[in-house]
Amino acid sequence: MTNGILLALLAYASFSWGDAVIKALGGQLSVFEIGFFSTLFAGVFVLFAKPRGERWRYFWKMERPVAVQARALSGIAAGVLGIYAFTTIPLAEAYSLIFLSPLFVTILSILVLGEKVGPWRWLAIAAGFAGVLLVVQPGFRDLELGHLAAALIAVLAAVTVILLRSLAREKRTSLLGVMILYGLVFNGAAASLTSFSLPDAGQLGLLALVGVFSGVGQIGLLFATRFADANRIAPTHYSQMLWAVALGALFFQEYTDPLALLGMAVIGASGLLTLVRENVRLGAVRWNPFRNRL
Repeated sequence: MTNGILLALLAYASFSWGDAVIKALGGQLSVFEIGFFSTLFAGVFVLFAKPRGERWRYFWKMERPVAVQARALSGIAAGVLGIYAFTTIPLAEAYSLIFLSPLFVTILSILVLGEKVGPWRWLAIAAGFAGVLLVVQPGFRDLELGHLAAALIAVLAAVTVILLRSLAREKRTSLLGVMILYGLVFNGAAASLTSFSLPDAGQLGLLALVGVFSGVGQIGLLFATRFADANRIAPTHYSQMLWAVALGALFFQEYTDPLALLGMAVIGASGLLTLVRENVRLGAVRWNPFRNRL
């Protein structure tokens, strides 16, 4: 189990470094160009994240094609919004809003699935939103579209979790393959219709680095699930908030004040409480070991 947790921590660290590289590209390339090239390079590495017994050439054979494609579309939207959020607002604030996704899962479970929610999960929802107020501090600092984008990512991630509850038997190659294909087509078309400029050698190197980090993260999570149960790995996801604080300060001069740090701790605690209650209620946390965005 220890090996699985360590691999998961490495995977989420890799994702965080990839997000930091995306932030560094902000202002140099359009959101869609970053999305296209990062998906292209990430797709090369994700080819190695194939579970045993599956073949990429059969990724188009799906048991529930509508749900798979809906999941892919939510992933594409989350990817574009993620690039915009990371390039326009501090990393710590973006992650804090994105990590509201477990709370939105609870809300959607009530609205869509008709599930009953007890007082502990309601407490987690209230605490999570209170934590966001501490981080973002509306009224004391300007809110930007990047904050809205990050919040929408949390909603889309929750939608993905709800969809994945009906896709438990679907091939992982189908889930990833469709999302990569759609991501390339959508971002490529959008980039060509907007202000497209061919990246220079340095920018291509950074985009390839995003692909490396994403690929390492995907493969790391794949191997992590072989050493530990998904419900044991899930809490390591919150290590990304620590990376956001460190990388933001180290490379972008984004310094998180004590009140925001407290808010991030509250968000993390509320998310973990939600995961624990899901574990108690279902016997295992329904956790997707792969990211909602490449």
